[in-house]
Amino acid sequence: MAVTRLKRKDRRNKTVSRLEVKFLKLATNIEKGSRSQQSEKDQLAKNNAVLAALSK
Repeated sequence: MAVTRLKRKDRRNKTVSRLEVKFLKLATNIEKGSRSQQSEKDQLAKNNAVLAALSK
């Protein structure tokens, strides 16, 4: 059997769904005491520190 190429729409759907899953995994809430502690080197933590300093 020959391997068929995905049509453009199907290729796009495949890519979009993969990126959505990646985004949803990254968007999970990090709670106190959870196994996935947020790193201080994380860009989000740095941004929050700058915002906190500016709001004082």
